[in-house]
This record gives sequence, structure tokens and C-alpha cells, in this order.
Amino acid sequence: MKSFIRKYIGTLFLTQRFFAASSVCIVLFVLNFFLPWMGIVPYAALLVLCFLLAYDYALLYPGTRGLFAVRSHAERLSNGDENEIRIDIENFYSFKVNVEVIDEIPHQFQRRDLHFYVTLEAGTTKVLKYYLRPVKRGQYEFGKINLFTASPVKLLNRKFIMGEPTEVPVYPSYLQLRKYQLMAISNRLSEAGVKKLRRIGHSMEFEQIKEYVSGDDYRTVNWKATARKGGLMVNNYTEEKSQQLYCIIDKSRVMKMPFDGLSLLDYSINTSLVLSNVALQKLDRAGLVTFAENISAFLPAEKRALQMQHILEALYNQKTRYLESDYERLYINIRRKITQRSLIILFTNFESLTGMRRQLPYLKKIAENHLLVTIFFENTELTKYISKDSVNLEGVYSKTVAENFAFEKRQIVKELNQSGILTILTAPQSLTVNALNKYLEIKARQLL
Repeated sequence: MKSFIRKYIGTLFLTQRFFAASSVCIVLFVLNFFLPWMGIVPYAALLVLCFLLAYDYALLYPGTRGLFAVRSHAERLSNGDENEIRIDIENFYSFKVNVEVIDEIPHQFQRRDLHFYVTLEAGTTKVLKYYLRPVKRGQYEFGKINLFTASPVKLLNRKFIMGEPTEVPVYPSYLQLRKYQLMAISNRLSEAGVKKLRRIGHSMEFEQIKEYVSGDDYRTVNWKATARKGGLMVNNYTEEKSQQLYCIIDKSRVMKMPFDGLSLLDYSINTSLVLSNVALQKLDRAGLVTFAENISAFLPAEKRALQMQHILEALYNQKTRYLESDYERLYINIRRKITQRSLIILFTNFESLTGMRRQLPYLKKIAENHLLVTIFFENTELTKYISKDSVNLEGVYSKTVAENFAFEKRQIVKELNQSGILTILTAPQSLTVNALNKYLEIKARQLL
């Protein structure tokens, strides 16, 4: 008996149409008490309602499968990007049904508005698509798919529960990585804001001797080869390869600040992934260091085939530490483990001039042996506040304090540049483009 109730009654729900019809019957019975001439009208209405209810039950519980639904998505989601989630629904009924679909998405999204209403003809399939944007890396769990089905009578809803809970990892933004990779392959990086830079001079990386064609630099003419061949020959040089690039990410509390839902640490992780991939495409070697009070991860610079996968896995597990960064320990590790002159891109965040000056001696030491680029972040909310007009005296004071913070950021850039350290002050949303521009500029100017 319990299994019968659970199977055939427990999945049934009364609809608003049923309650409206029931209310009409109740009103008819009340009126019949005061108006006896109505006779059997209330009883006839109740009988019709019971008949339709039984008919609706018979429609919803035939011997067929009713409905079937399945959810599909990528094996892993991309952090900070819109990820497509797809639900395929198939109707096995012999009549048209109205379906309400409620998908149990991971609790991290805190969304309660994922309700879909679809109509399916007999024997047809429909595809629902929606998008989720995670802002934290880690494991996310999808629940089941709930389908509430109504026949054309619409007095009852039958509930179908489809699928099993599944766990999906959220990785650093591999969708952004693919976008820039495709743009680089098709030579369309300028569409994303990456500048085309003219190479200054040529590198000393010799590639081949070839015949002179119009437009070649006459200063590269190889006179010995010209004499042997009897035609004008020139040396062809290529961009220097196998240079080392290290992305160093600060994981201390200064990187926890969120912008557009994503922390500064995650912005840095996503950019490091793109930057490492571009470096490997240019046949350079990419490595990774993360640190806070200790060195959390150290991945030596390589250009092997699996290097991007190693970088992706290392970045996936990084979490913010709530302690002060130890730049002295960072310098000691760099000095000991990175022996070849390298391009070091440091992702951090200096909020005050005093805080930067405490770390400046170690940054200078790193810059003695390597080409150091320090990237820190502009507070976009502060910039928006400064651009607004003040309406009272308190607003004037607040705006003055905000402008002082913004001025300190510019002073930090100035002092770092005076110390021979390349610097980028950027909005979090523009981080990837600005970092790529700086890397390509360094390659074009042959600074490394």
C-alpha cells in the first residue's frame, strides 16, 4: 500500500485550475442552501469535477514512460565565464503536455529563478539552454531535474524526477584561454584589444639564408653566400625562442578583494593561464610560482606538450591566504631556483605607498637578475565614486579621501618605474589584454 501511494499518489500535485473549480463547487453548494430551486446543479458540478479528475489521472498514468530528461554540460566549468547548460526533454505521451522544469543547480550560484515552462507535442523533443557563471574554483554539485507535467485537462500535475546528482569541477578560465588562442592562430588578437607592435631591429636568432626579395632589409645581405650563389642572398632572423616566462601570483589577503563577483586572485589566475599559453605558442618556456607567507607552488619553466595541463592543475588548487606576503622568502626562492634570466610577471596589489615601500628592496633585488613586471589593480569602484559630483560637505570629504587613494596608486607606479621595475596599473576587467600587450611589447623591443 505504501509503495502504491509513493508511486501513484506521492508524485501527484493539484493545480490552480483544480482549486478554482473546487471553489466554484463550494459556492454552488452554499447558494443551494439559500436557493433550493437550484436542485442538483451543485451535485452535477461536483460529479463533473470528479470525472475530470479521474480522467486527468488516467491520462497522466498510462503504461508509457511519460517524460524523459537529461542534462548535459562540459566536463568542467570555466571560472568567470558563461557556461552553457543543456537539458533535453522528450515526450512519450500520445498528447500535448505542458511542463514546468526546475533544475537543481549548485548552491554556490544562489539562484532561485531557474524555472522553465515548455509545451511538447506528442512524441517530440525540446532542448532547453541556460548559462551559469561561476566565480569560485572548486567542486560544484548538480542535483536532479524536476519535471511537473500537466495534461490538457490541467487539474493534476505529475512530478518526474530525472538524473542523479553529479559533481563538476570549476577550473580557471579555459574558455578565455581558447578565445585568445584562436585569435592568435587566426591573427585576430587586435579584436580583443591586443596591440600590434612593430619589432624594433631584429634579434640575433639566426634561422636561414634565403634569396633576397623586395622589402628585405639590405643590411642583412650575406655577401659570402651572394658570391657563391651568384644572386643576392640575405640572412633571415627569427624571434628569439626558449626565453623563460614566470607568472608569480600573490595569494595574500590583498588579493581577496572582489570585482564583478570575481576575486583579484582569480583574475590573476585566469590571466596567467592565457599568458602562459601565448608564451608556449611563441616557443618560450612558461613557469608558475604562487606565494603568500610561504611558497605554495613552484612549476619550473618548460615548453613540453603537457606544460599547460600542469599549469592548469596547479592553478586550480590555489586559494587565498589571509596572512601577509613574505617577499623576502620569495626573493630567496627565485634566487635559488630560477638561475636563467627570465621575464617575471608579478601579480599583486599595493593599496598604499607605505605597503609598497616595505617590499621595494626585495623587488629591486629580483629586478637585478631578471626582467620584472609588477601588475597591481586599480580600484574601479573608487574611480566611479570620484567621477560623481558631491552633493554635500560629507561627500566632499569622502571624495577627497578617495582621490588621495587614487593618487597613491599613481605614486606607486612612479616609484616602481624609477627603480627600474616595469609596472602595470590596470582595472581587473582589462588585466588579460594589458598583460598580453606588455608581454608582446617586451618581445618586440627585445628587452629580455
